[in-house]
Order: sequence, then C-alpha cells, then structure tokens
Amino acid sequence: MSTQIQRAEGHLAVSGNMTLETASGLLANGVAAIGEAAAGAESVFDLAAVADVDSSGLAVLFGWQRAASAQGKALRVANPPDSLVSLAEVYGATELLPLS
Repeated sequence: MSTQIQRAEGHLAVSGNMTLETASGLLANGVAAIGEAAAGAESVFDLAAVADVDSSGLAVLFGWQRAASAQGKALRVANPPDSLVSLAEVYGATELLPLS
C-alpha cells in the first residue's frame, strides 16, 4: 500500500501505512508540507486513513513536530489510529505529541 500526504480542506490527509518502509518518504513530504504553510500557521495532519503504524510512525510525528517548531509553526495530529495512540502510551510519549 502506498502512503500519501494530500492537501484537503484545511488539513493534510495522510493515507496508507506509517511504517519503517514509508517513514523516510513521509517525513520528507510532511516537512515539505509544513514548509509550504504560512508563517505562524498550524499544520493539521489527519491520520484517519492510515492503515498500519509501527514505531517508525512515532519517529515521523516527532520529525514533523521538530520541523514545525523550528519554523515557528504549530502542528496538530487529528484522528490518530488506536495503534498509534497505544504505541505512544507504551513509549510514554503520549503527552509529547499534539494528538487530537
């Protein structure tokens, strides 16, 4: 399954898998999308269509968060899959991620 980030109405829709195989591409595409946002804007990544997540998905989220912070922008993750929330809980990272 290919993974994509597409602009939708007011957010960035992520579909496919957030796994080791897709992590580097997702990270790069997400950082580019954050860079295209207006100064001070919030980038909302909607993960409703994400099928599979492993710990690499958490690394991608932290990478997006670092990129947004470095550019003075906000980041929010909408509709995180239960598997992502569970991984964040296992690693004690839930409070570090902007999940909504």
